[in-house]
Amino acid sequence: MDKNQAIRTGRHCVFALHAHLVFVTKYRRHVLDADAIQLLGEHFARVCEKADVKLVEMNGEDDHVHLLVEYLPTAQLSTLVNSLKGVSSRLLRKERPDITHRYWKNVLWSPSYFAASCGGAPLSVIKQYVENQRTPTS
Repeated sequence: MDKNQAIRTGRHCVFALHAHLVFVTKYRRHVLDADAIQLLGEHFARVCEKADVKLVEMNGEDDHVHLLVEYLPTAQLSTLVNSLKGVSSRLLRKERPDITHRYWKNVLWSPSYFAASCGGAPLSVIKQYVENQRTPTS
């Protein structure tokens, strides 16, 4: 595990949970400019803070955004994603009416998303560690 990665503790657990999220605009329309991506980052940070999630990093291009979040074991990523997408779409539409004509029928995000756990050891190393936990006795 990376020495810079913080190990957090809860009441009954010790954890370091990170997820890489990607949201794509509806039909991959080129909606986002640099200012919109900056505004989205601010909105994502506020939503994460309210959900007790840390937005570690965020950036994107004209048709998608990437987020790296650190979350608690009790968090549900699907609920977090719904909040992030819903709030950001609504607030961006309000703050940037000049780009709403680029939305697809007033919808910013595709209903799908990408989520991957990240951090820690590679799966092959963990698999080998688990396999070697107990060797059969002869």
